[in-house]
Formats: sequence, structure tokens, C-alpha cells
Amino acid sequence: MRNHTIVTEFILLGIPETEGLETILFFLFFSLYVCTLLGNVLILIAIVSSSRLHTPMYFFLGNLSMFDMGFSSATAPKMLFYLSGHSHSISFQGCAAQLFFCHFLGCTECLLYTVMAYDRLVAICHPLRYTVIMSHRVCSILATGSWMCGCVHAIILTSLTFQLSYCGSNEVDYYCCDIPAVLPLACEDASLAQKVSFTNVGLLSLICFLFIIVSYTRIGISISKIRSSEGRQKAFSTCSAHITAILCAYGPIIIIYLQSNPSALLGALIQILNNLVTPMLNPLIYSLRNKDVKSALKNVFHKRGFTLGSK
Repeated sequence: MRNHTIVTEFILLGIPETEGLETILFFLFFSLYVCTLLGNVLILIAIVSSSRLHTPMYFFLGNLSMFDMGFSSATAPKMLFYLSGHSHSISFQGCAAQLFFCHFLGCTECLLYTVMAYDRLVAICHPLRYTVIMSHRVCSILATGSWMCGCVHAIILTSLTFQLSYCGSNEVDYYCCDIPAVLPLACEDASLAQKVSFTNVGLLSLICFLFIIVSYTRIGISISKIRSSEGRQKAFSTCSAHITAILCAYGPIIIIYLQSNPSALLGALIQILNNLVTPMLNPLIYSLRNKDVKSALKNVFHKRGFTLGSK
């Protein structure tokens, strides 16, 4: 320790193997980030403004939209900052905060996907008891529980990572402060943090994914028992958007975990896909093609236009 300087800031080296492409990547990621924010803001406006959308499904969707914006904002602004030619440095505290929010928001989103699968299960398999089972109190408990579990998950991983001493190189060979990129810079044994983080993230994702599979298996069985083709089509369309969003969210995680030694470039691209592209697609997949959401947005803009016109 006497021969090394204590690290007070880290240098984010960026996306591996993309030297000279900074300008192109900046405009690409900036466009994705703006679309993510705009799409999710529109969803929130529609849900808040329309009483028809004050249902459990849209309550959880509103939560998902907020976390999508936060998840993208945890890494995108800093990445865009250094892609535009500014400093690559990030303070020690800033690095810890970035890692915390990435795992807090990512974990909470996984849990929200699971809760939304349960919501669809109750709506299709127990339609007559839906309003009783998914009461306002139950929805609040499920949402709050997801936030709290995500927070505990992130606190554990952040504490294990940053209680270690960092006194050597401060160059993070990645575009953000993530556990696999930061731990190799520690000056002491990081095996416990590596094992806990890998097990924690992997186990949580697996449990949520298995619960979602079980839920949609039961939903599929219930849909097959519906006699009218119109009823089957309506039930299927209700769930198809959720299934598509789940595949977009869990696909990158599954790809990374199935590879014993994924390349740094592939890992970064998959992570960016998960951080920027999936949150951008969620509004399109879930709501902006939904008649009720479109109607709510039209009413909002119509009222706004009428107000402006009267002035």
C-alpha cells in the first residue's frame, strides 16, 4: 500500500474496439436516449391523465416507464459526455453511485416484469376475482416490495465492490462502472465479491424468469380453453406485448451467462442493448400501439392545443 496511490477517480476507457467511432456512436446513442425518454414520458402522461388507465396493469407499466428512464440515465449521460470529446474521468463516489443505480434499477425492473406476469395471470385465469386480488393495496405492496428488494440487492453488491482497496491502476476497460470491470482493479482479494455478484445477479434473474415461464404456461393453458376465437385473440394480444418485452430484457442476460468467456466488445454491445434499446422499445411494445393509450394521448394534446388556441 505504501508503494501505490489510493484511487480517488476512475478513467472510463469506453466501448472496447471502437476507437475512431466516437462521433458516430455519440449521435447513435444520443438518438436512442432521447427516444427512450420521450417514449416513456408519453406513457406516463397518458397513464396519469386518463382515468381509464388507472388499472393495475397500467400502474405497473407506469412504474416500469420510470425505471426505464432511470436505467438509461444511470450510464447514458456520462457515456455521451466522453463520446463528445470531454473527460473520461469519474470520481470514486460517482463510480459507486453509477454501479448502485444500475443494479438497483435493473433488479427492480426484473421484479416488475415478474409482477406484471402475475397481474396478467390473475386477469386471464381469474377474471371475476381480478379487482379483489389485484386491489390498490396489493399493487402498492408488490411495487414497493420490488423497489425495496432492488435497493437491498444493489446495496449488497455496491458495498462488496467498494469496501475493497483500490490503489493501483484506475483505468476501467469499459464504458461504465460495472462489477466485472471494476473488481480487477482492486488491490486485495476480490473473489468473494465476484462470487456473490455472479450468484446474486444470476440467481435473481433465473428465479424471476422461471416464475414468468410458469405464469405464462398457465396463461397459455387458460387461453386454449377459451371457446371463442375472438376471446382467444384478445387474451393473446394482451400477453404478447409482455412476452416480447421480457425476451428483449432477458435475452441479453441469457446470452452473456451462456458464454463461458464472452468478448469485451460483445459484452459491451449487449449491455448497451439492455440499457438503451430495450427501454426505448418498451413504450412501443406495451402502449403506444394500444388504442386506450393512443386515445389518452390524443385527448391530452387536443386539450393542450385548444388551450393554446383560446389564448
